[in-house]
Order: sequence, then structure tokens, then C-alpha cells
Amino acid sequence: MGLHESEVRIIEATNPPPRYARGWHCLGLAEPFRDGKPHSMDVFGSRVVIFQDQAGDLHVIDGYCPHMGADLGEGTIEGDTVACPFHGWRWGGDGKCKEIPYCTRVPPKARIKSWPTLEENKQLFIWNDPEGNPPDPKVRIPHIPEVFDGNWSDWIWETVRIDTNARELIDNVSDMAHFYYVHGARAKSFKNTFDGHTARQIMTGKPRASADGSNMAEFGGMKVEIDELYSDACYYGPSYMIDYLKSLVSGMEVQAYLINCHVPIDHNSFHLHVGLMVKKIEGLPDEANDQIAQLYAKGNRDGFFQDVHIWKHKRRIDNPLLCEGDGPIYQLRRWYEQFYVDVKDIQPDMVDRFEVVMDLTKANQLWDATEEKEPADA
Repeated sequence: MGLHESEVRIIEATNPPPRYARGWHCLGLAEPFRDGKPHSMDVFGSRVVIFQDQAGDLHVIDGYCPHMGADLGEGTIEGDTVACPFHGWRWGGDGKCKEIPYCTRVPPKARIKSWPTLEENKQLFIWNDPEGNPPDPKVRIPHIPEVFDGNWSDWIWETVRIDTNARELIDNVSDMAHFYYVHGARAKSFKNTFDGHTARQIMTGKPRASADGSNMAEFGGMKVEIDELYSDACYYGPSYMIDYLKSLVSGMEVQAYLINCHVPIDHNSFHLHVGLMVKKIEGLPDEANDQIAQLYAKGNRDGFFQDVHIWKHKRRIDNPLLCEGDGPIYQLRRWYEQFYVDVKDIQPDMVDRFEVVMDLTKANQLWDATEEKEPADA
């Protein structure tokens, strides 16, 4: 006899929110936009164009010319304006049409949206707010001094399109167990803190044991011994995460900053930006440090694509069935909701400080037993 429907768990899944998150969103490294050309990018269900003025400042305005609908990214930069490829109308960084080359009078309504921008950590950001409010100074993107001190590698950056809703990515902040089953990393400690516009995850761990009982792991295509892992990952707003990483790799301490950030293309896809910079190891030549940085970047990239594979085959779920070994996923999602409501509708339980340190004693006992029977590379 089969179970009655009332006795089984039914997955619930509503559509994603009909608006896009309020906050700063990273468009990528700033320097590639400074090549003397306009650049189109699909974001927030529409298109923008990014261009540099004569003073070196980057501007982001709506990407379609309201005259006849041409893509401004196909045009040219003329002085402090981007010229439409269709009829030459010239648009400034403030969104105003500055000149029509075949007409002496610019229509008073010749204006398109200009997006607030920010450059930080050598990256370009735009501010999105469905209410149209200016950027909140309390949620500015943090400055990373190491980006500029010369003791670290340049950013190793990659951008990929992911065809799912961005909430799937955010869930990872509290999803302790997936690190073991997806990434082969055992958490020895795991702490979440949600406070205001920030959501932090601090984790220590080690790789799943190899068949010989060692901590050998494949990282970036090479076998290395990793004795310890430390990660302090924090979202600042809805879409920009800074992760400070420290590992003991084959006896060498490797420190890195990982940027994991995204900008929605539409409600069911986003651009995922992954950036990594690695601290140079004193005494090693530049070539060796570059190789370590590239190896570390490839290992982290491979890890992200393990998540991507899961996302491609899973479905949206609003009522996940959780157990005591899972992290505070419902609390994380409540924190995340603050970016999808008007400021006046933000509730205390979205922004009040919430902190939990997970007890991983039982999980590690069970993982020990699993690894005795099923070594990672058996």
C-alpha cells in the first residue's frame, strides 16, 4: 500500500521575486572597460553600456538608444559621450543626449537612465534599487588593501553565465554538508553570522582522507598535500562575497582572496564572476609565485563548477527538508529577503544579528567511519 499524499513531503517552489536585489553588483574588473570602446552587458532584464570618458571615469547608462532602439555598445566613444551607431546621437554619462549631429536642438526628453557606479578593488560596480534611491553609504563595498600593496598576484578573473536563479548560489553560505559531498572538504568548525547587510561564514577543515590515510588532494590538476584549510567568507549585500583563504599546501602557507560575485541577467540566469589573488611567497621567484597563483585559481574554479553541475540538474525548492546537521538555511534566506523588499518593509528578523556555531562532532564521527570503508580515491 502506497503512502497517502499527506504523509509525504511535497516540494514547494514559487517563482523568483519579480524584482532584482537592491545593492551593489559587480560587472567585472574595471580595466578591460578602458579600451576606448563601449561595452554592452545584459543585466537586470535589460541592457546597459559601459564606457570611459576623457578623465578616465567609467560610466554605465541604459544600453538601447531611445531614438530608434539601436544598441549603443555597437557605437563609438566620442569625447565624453557614446555615439549611437544608427544615427550618431551622443549620450553622456549622466544619461543626457549631448548632441544630435544633424540637428541643432536636442529634445528636452532625450534622457536615459544613468546607473550609479563605484570602483573598488580594481572592480566596477553598479547600484540597483527598484525604488530609485541613491546608494546607501552604509553598504559600501569594503576596500581590500592587499590589492594595491604589490605583495600579491594580480586578480585571476573569470566570468561565466549560469542559467538559474541567484538564490542557489547564496544558499552555499549556510550549507555546511555540501562541502564534503560536492567538494571533498571536511568541515572541522563552521560558523555563520548574519548582521545587517552582511552574511559571514567562517570554516576550518581539511580534505577528505585519501586511500592511504593522508591529506593528499587533487588541486588544479595536481596532487598536493593539504594539512589545513581556513576560510572567512562574507557577503556584503546581496551579490558580492570576499573570501579570505589560508591553506597549508605541501608544507607552504598559501594565502588568497577569492571574490565570488554575480549580477543577474534576468530572473533565471546570472553572470558569475570568480576572481582570485594569491600572496607571493617570500623567497620564491616571480615565475614560481605565478604558477602557484594559477594552480590555486584553477582549483577554486574547478570547485565552483562542481556547484554549477548540481545547479544545472536540481530544481528550485522553497521548503527544504532539513536535518540537525544542516546549517541555518532558512535564517539565511530570511536575511536575503531584505534586498527584495522596499526599505520601509525590512523586518527586524531580516537584519538583526544572528549567530550560530555548528556542533560537528557527530558529523565528523560519521565521516571518519565512511572514510575507513570508502577512501576518497579507492
